[in-house]
Amino acid sequence: MSDDPTVGVLSLHSSKETKAILNAVDALGCDAEWLRSENTVVEITDGAVTLEPDVDVVVNRLLLSKEEQPAEALGLATMLDRIRPVLNAPTAAMTAMHKFASGAALAAAGIPVPDAVMALSGELLNARRGRFGEEVVYKTAIGTHGGGTWKLDTDDPVNPMVGARQAFLQELIEHEESRHHDLRVYVVDGRVVGAMNRYAPDGEWRTNVALGGAVEDATDDLPAEVTTMAGRAAEEIGLDYAGVDIVESEAGYHVLEVNPTAGFRGLFDATGRSPAPRIARLAIERAGGDVDPERVRELTASLDDSRPSCAPRPEPTTGSETTVIGYVEEVIVMGTSGQRTVMAKSDTGATRTSVDARLAAEIGTGPIKDIVTVKSGSLKSGRSRPVVDLVVAVGGTQHTVAASIEDRSHMEYPLLLGRDVLERYHVDVRRRADESGLKAAIEE
Repeated sequence: MSDDPTVGVLSLHSSKETKAILNAVDALGCDAEWLRSENTVVEITDGAVTLEPDVDVVVNRLLLSKEEQPAEALGLATMLDRIRPVLNAPTAAMTAMHKFASGAALAAAGIPVPDAVMALSGELLNARRGRFGEEVVYKTAIGTHGGGTWKLDTDDPVNPMVGARQAFLQELIEHEESRHHDLRVYVVDGRVVGAMNRYAPDGEWRTNVALGGAVEDATDDLPAEVTTMAGRAAEEIGLDYAGVDIVESEAGYHVLEVNPTAGFRGLFDATGRSPAPRIARLAIERAGGDVDPERVRELTASLDDSRPSCAPRPEPTTGSETTVIGYVEEVIVMGTSGQRTVMAKSDTGATRTSVDARLAAEIGTGPIKDIVTVKSGSLKSGRSRPVVDLVVAVGGTQHTVAASIEDRSHMEYPLLLGRDVLERYHVDVRRRADESGLKAAIEE
């Protein structure tokens, strides 16, 4: 490797964390390349493998849990891992992404984790739910930003799958009854960069910053036990950098999750410390380069997530890149107790997806997470509607949204798709997936 290696960051999404790492590499005096669809090519010629852009080390920032086909992205990272050193190697990232797999790995290493059970049949899973007391956490094995996570009564029946994703039951740990909170500890190369307490917002029990959770600095007050636990958790999973979520119970501390692509913004807001320069330093040193430790410390006190100079020029967009759906579309709605295939109406004027109350009860949408007031027609004061998590599958893509529940029995369609789903699609109002629309399409 060269004294001034080139660091590539593999990220198909335009995340602030990716930009911050690339900018940190540049600030440390090394070249950076953003490995994206616009510029990345791998060739095999006469037995020799070349990578374009040519980089000496790869920082893996693939958001596997957001990929429609995670195996494709995982294969891409695995291919690069064969030809270049990769931070957060794909096998470790895959283990971390699958919450039950990471829990099993940590438990086998003697690191405390909450009790949990996964079963491949509904009969076996429901037969064991009573062991968790009055309430239990129900999770999809792969999820992000708190999506695919419910708190249920243990007498609520559950399915082993939510849509196409395996699900499991996990012990609910609440140390303080007044306000649920946990610790997020960010670890790079076995060392803690910073730690924060995350507090659930009012009316919520999940602490994710993406859901509006409050944060406060916990770095200087972090118990030695937690520091050691976080470092060991990342090491046992095999991650070079990770956000380790830890919760305290009456019996002590437990690791909830180990996140290979944890966000930086909440941590920086709470602690004034950015993991990006530490990740950049690790990548440079892994490729054989040298870094000034004092410069790293200086950069840690800032978070530059502006557009990096190495960002490739975006490819011209075409209409075919965004999926087109109709005014009426056939979708699958999923909850904790089952799923239904229904006709849904697309409404680009609605901010939020809404679901009929009877359908919500039938599929099991979990506990109410909020109450919103919706104004419509001549009602100046609006109507209050409960909001629940709902998984909606359009084609082969699943979306977890906070949907409002209403009585739609007098309406033609039990589900209305709002902009929280439609923002990912083009809506063709001439297309209808119901019977009349199919007949019209055939006639055309």
